[in-house]
Amino acid sequence: MKYYSKLLIFLLLTLQVLNAQQSVTSARVEFVFVSKDVDGTIEGFQSSSKIIPEELTSSVFEGSVAISTLKTGNFLRDWHLKSSKYFDEETYPTITFKSTEVTSNENGLEVIGTITIKGISKSITWYFQKEGKTLRGTSTLFSSDFNINIKKGRQENKVEINLILELG
Repeated sequence: MKYYSKLLIFLLLTLQVLNAQQSVTSARVEFVFVSKDVDGTIEGFQSSSKIIPEELTSSVFEGSVAISTLKTGNFLRDWHLKSSKYFDEETYPTITFKSTEVTSNENGLEVIGTITIKGISKSITWYFQKEGKTLRGTSTLFSSDFNINIKKGRQENKVEINLILELG
């Protein structure tokens, strides 16, 4: 009887751990501006995300990154990108995201939500794969959709984004 009680307690604790809500402890955003072959990062991450593996529809991906942390490996380019002509860091110091739908698919998670850059909000879809305690997400946007016109044509303003989330 004692053995079965211990086994039952162990199984219940295991289920609680598996079903436990997870939060994002840190994140890194990597991007590639495709037409100029320029890559970089944005950090300064803040999040109130809640990921519930067994109840994904109740999960929320929400956070922001600070424009002041934008780095492309070229100090003058970074300074110029933060200016009012492009990201306008003084007026819009953060980029924000909040999910509206979280679902699973055969490859991982699909997270649909709203990204806001320079006060302009657009729908975006992230595709995440889990690697241990890390979620790696990919998405694409066009900087010109947010009045950040590096090049003239929309297709020439394509930005591929990787979002690496550490779960705790």
